[in-house]
Amino acid sequence: ANLSGANLSDTYLSEANLSEANLSKADLSKADLSKANLKDANLSEANLSGANLSDTNLSEANLSRANLSEANLSKANLSRANLRDADLRDADLRDADLSKADLIYASLRDAYLSRANLRDADLRSAYLRNADLSEANLSEANLSKADLIYANLSEANLRNTNLRNTNLIYANLSEAKLSDADLRNAYLTDVKNLTKSQLAQAGSLKGVIGLDLQLEKELREEYPHLFE
Repeated sequence: ANLSGANLSDTYLSEANLSEANLSKADLSKADLSKANLKDANLSEANLSGANLSDTNLSEANLSRANLSEANLSKANLSRANLRDADLRDADLRDADLSKADLIYASLRDAYLSRANLRDADLRSAYLRNADLSEANLSEANLSKADLIYANLSEANLRNTNLRNTNLIYANLSEAKLSDADLRNAYLTDVKNLTKSQLAQAGSLKGVIGLDLQLEKELREEYPHLFE
């Protein structure tokens, strides 16, 4: 179906089959697309602000530069979706599957991502300021140069995650799992609830900036390999 540029705002499309549909630049603001099938759909530059996309299948969909601000994407399947440059501010992505998704330069400020699956997702230079990533699975994700200032990463899985040059200032890392995480040149000024035992599990701390001085001193003495 070619619905490029169509005005479908406030439309009821729950459980609709729109797989492979062309909805680029369509206005779907506040539309109800819950449980719809949008697999492989083209939604680039579409307006989905405030839309209900809960339980929706958006796997491998093209959502590049789409406006998804304040959208409900809870439990949505966004695996391998293209969300590059997408606006996801204040979006609800709780329990969503974003594994292997492309989120380069995406804005996720104030987004709700608790328990989301972001395994192997590409979040390079993504804007995650004040986002809730509690209990999220970020294992093997690439968060290089991402902005996680004030983000809640409590109990998040950051195993084998690329956190190089990542800004974690004021982030909450309570009980986050950091085994084999790459924290080279990461910004850790005033990070909350980060312990020596957590950092001892990391893959590298070479060039970290702003780490608590006493903590860094103890780590350098006990785990010098982390700084080499």
